Formats: sequence, structure tokens, C-alpha cells
Amino acid sequence: MEEKVTFLSNGLKLSGIVHTPDNLRPGERRPAFVVLHGFGGNKGGHGQIVMAEQLTQWGYITMRIDFRGCGESKGEHGRIICLDQVEDASNAVTYMASRPDIDPQRIALVGSSFGAAVAIYTGGADTRVAAVISSGGWGDGERKFRGQHPTPEAWARFTNMLEEGRKHRARTGRSLMVPRFDIVPIPERLRRNMSAGSIMEFPAETAQSMYDFRADDTVGNISPRPLLLLHSANDSVTPTHESIELFRRARQPAELYLLSDVDHFMFNQENPRVTRLVADWLERFFPVHKG
Repeated sequence: MEEKVTFLSNGLKLSGIVHTPDNLRPGERRPAFVVLHGFGGNKGGHGQIVMAEQLTQWGYITMRIDFRGCGESKGEHGRIICLDQVEDASNAVTYMASRPDIDPQRIALVGSSFGAAVAIYTGGADTRVAAVISSGGWGDGERKFRGQHPTPEAWARFTNMLEEGRKHRARTGRSLMVPRFDIVPIPERLRRNMSAGSIMEFPAETAQSMYDFRADDTVGNISPRPLLLLHSANDSVTPTHESIELFRRARQPAELYLLSDVDHFMFNQENPRVTRLVADWLERFFPVHKG
């Protein structure tokens, strides 16, 4: 069953869709996942739907959300400031904990790309988060951007954009708007995986907030709660070393898998090996029913 819901985050009404297992019994409380979308995407992305439906099929209650300024949520359109999205994720946990069909001690986060970085940061900062699954996430914005803009010329263009954004704001009081692919390059062949209605232009402050964002600083705090890091071994969008560095800073129980037969939009591909891997990890670390 799917239910459209709203919840508040810093006074803004955010949009979500809750998926409930068919076999949920009256009065029963289940563990839950909040599904976090990628950069400028929304809850209607194929990967978010795939993950929500798969988790629900396995018995979890799930909610895929639109971050503020994205999809159907309120907030300034396209103004993505990373710590705001961390607040949104925490407030989604608060909403889920208020539901009578959810075990408030067993609410986890799963995110892709930008949403994965937010999931990790939130999991380290908010002890209510019971587990974290990250797909194609990143731990240090500057390090990530250096990998995404690897040549001296590309790095100069990117850092000049950040500087021009600061000057434009100081000069005019308004944000300099920049194309999304100038912030996060995505190869043409992969762009069809983006959510329909993805935001294509952002204020320069968005790029600066991502540059400054460091999930590296909180990932170690997730322990002793479980963490699963998934990444393409040859990721065309977020450098693979981002998840490797996150794993180096994590404490147990944490697991890292680098997969050779998927690219950045891992959940979109509905790869059977990824499905089995996640199912096995959940059974060991975050099962539907406690043993």
C-alpha cells in the first residue's frame, strides 16, 4: 500500500510516500527506512521507487521523500544546502517514529549519491538512526569535486565559478545560478537515469555547500550501528575512492562492496547481485524480525 504524506522540517512542509507491507498486522510495529534521493532529484526517481518497493517486499515500512526545494516539497526551488537536507532527513525520522505502525527504535536511512552522503552524515549526527545504507556516496566535498573536475583546466573553471558566485552575491544580493552539470558532471549515456523533473540549475551557494560538506567527519559515529557502503568499482559520476575513504574512517560494523558490473545509478539497474547483497546484509545486521 502507498500513502502520500507530508511532514514538517524547519517549518517547511515536505512531501513523502509511505509504502506499507501487505502482511502488516493490526497493532504490529515494523522497522522502517527513509529513502533519500540524489542531487536535485526527487522521490519519483526510478532508483528510489525500486529501493522502496524492494524493502517493502522484504517487510520494512519505507518512506521516500523530497528534500526541501525538490519535487513536491516546499522551500526555495533548487536551493540545496547540505546541512538543510541533513535536517530534512532527521525530521523524516521524527515523522516515522510518530507512526503507530513503526518501531521508533528501528528507523534506518538509505540514500543514493548526494542522498547517500546526507544519510551517512545524518546517521553519524543523529543517534536515533538505526542503520545506514549508502550507494555511491561521498565523504569530502572538495575531494569529490577534485575527482569530478580532474584536469587543471576543469578545476580552475569550477573554483572560478565558486568565486564568481560569492562575488555576485556580494555585489547584487542575489544568487548566481549555474547549470547542474557544471557542478556535477554526468556522462550523456547515464543522464536518462536521472529523476524526471530533476532540477537543472542551482544557486552557486549549493555548489559551495557541497564543497564544504564532510560526511567523513561523522561516519565514525555511526558505530555500533551498522553501515553498508556500496559503490561502483568504476563509477562515472562519484569517484570510487570516496566510499573507500569513508570505510577507512568508519568503525565496525561497517562493510564496503565495490561492484564491477554496475555504474553510478546502482539501484536503477535492478542488478540481481546488488539485490542479493543488500538482502543478505539486512538479514545479518537489520532483520525485519529480531531474533
